[in-house]
Amino acid sequence: MASRNFSEYDTRREALATYFDSTARQAWIDLTSDTKVSGIRATVRAGRDAMRATLLDWLPTDLRRTRLLDAGCGTGSLAVAAACRGAEVTGIDVAAGLVEVARERTPSFIGHGRIDWRSGDMLDPGLGTFAHVVAMDSLIHYQPEDLVDALTQLATRTSGSILFTFAPRTKLLSAMHEVGKFFPKSDRSPAIVPTAEDDLRERLARLQGWSIGRTQRVQSGFYTSQAMELVRR
Repeated sequence: MASRNFSEYDTRREALATYFDSTARQAWIDLTSDTKVSGIRATVRAGRDAMRATLLDWLPTDLRRTRLLDAGCGTGSLAVAAACRGAEVTGIDVAAGLVEVARERTPSFIGHGRIDWRSGDMLDPGLGTFAHVVAMDSLIHYQPEDLVDALTQLATRTSGSILFTFAPRTKLLSAMHEVGKFFPKSDRSPAIVPTAEDDLRERLARLQGWSIGRTQRVQSGFYTSQAMELVRR
C-alpha cells in the first residue's frame, strides 16, 4: 500500500489534539461521565456506550497476559474495562488533558490487569506489539486513505485482531450533520469523514494476512458509527 501522507495525517492529528484539549475538553469530560448533558449529547453518550459494549464483546473474556492497545483512549472507559479482564493495556490519546482524566478515573483495583497511560501518536512504533488493537471513534476524523494506512501500520504490530470504527457514508448521517451545523458549537462533534463501506472493504482486502470479520452499526440520535473487525489469518 502507499505510504501514509504524514503531512495531512499529522495536521489533522494536531487539530484534534487542540480541539479536545481546549475547546471541547470539559464537554468531553462531561460526556464520558454521568453528569447531566444536553439531549443531543445524551444520544451520543448512549451510542458510545453501546459501541464500547460491542467492541468489548468482540474481545476475549479472559485477557490475562494479553497486550492491548486502546488507540484513542480518551478518558479511559474501554481501557479500564479491558484491564479488569486482565489485559496489559496501553491507552494512548492525542489529547494529554483527557489522558490525565483517564489516569485520575482509574480504579485503585483492576484485578490482574494494568494500564500504561500515554499521550501522543497512536501509530508510534515505539509502543511495541500487541495481541489486540481497539480504535473506537479515533479514526473517523481521517480521510479513507489515511484511515487504511493507519490500520496497515497497526497491523504490522498486531498478532490477533484490530477492532475499529468508521463513520458510514449514509444519506441519514449526511443529513444529520447538515442539521447539526445549526446547533451551538458546544453540541457539535469534531469534523468526521463519512466513509463508504464498499470502498473501505475494497481497500482492506489488499491488507495481506488479514480478513474482515464482524461488523456492527450503532445509531443513537446524533451518533452513528460502524464497528469493523480485522482478524489475522
